[in-house]
Amino acid sequence: MGTVTISFEMTLDGVFDQMDQWFDPDDAGVQRASDALVFGADAVLLGRESYEFFREYWPAQTDDRGFADHYNALPKYVASTTLTGPLDWNATLIEGDVAEAVRGLRDRYGSIISHGYGQLAATLVAAGLVDEVHVGIHPFLVGDGEIRLRSPQPVGLRLLGVQASESGIIAARYAPA
Repeated sequence: MGTVTISFEMTLDGVFDQMDQWFDPDDAGVQRASDALVFGADAVLLGRESYEFFREYWPAQTDDRGFADHYNALPKYVASTTLTGPLDWNATLIEGDVAEAVRGLRDRYGSIISHGYGQLAATLVAAGLVDEVHVGIHPFLVGDGEIRLRSPQPVGLRLLGVQASESGIIAARYAPA
């Protein structure tokens, strides 16, 4: 059975949006954490907002590491109640029960990554389908912004590992306790 890893970035005060102010994709620590996650993935699971954002960004990207090529080639599964298929960017719309669909994906793929922490992540947490949570904590205080980190139920986590980059970004990995 495969694993589902939720990955997201946030500021110290828990803000997920306004990323142009605080997120540096060229930071060596960000790249190390992203490489480890994405190069080890067999599929990507996205909510509608993340899919629409990433679909506009990633297909035009190139890099010397092969990251963009690998990420673009991964099969993507999109949970949405408003999109209709077929989707582009190597993506398939999940129709029907999301939790049941993800259970099927876990039987099919070894490692599934999901980016962001919105409604899809809450659904996965509620269904007990999250094996790991990876969070990049950036040394920045926004003061206002959209805080999405909500859990449908209390979930205790245990630390699997932590790395700090030279710029102060903390990459932490957790699993349900």
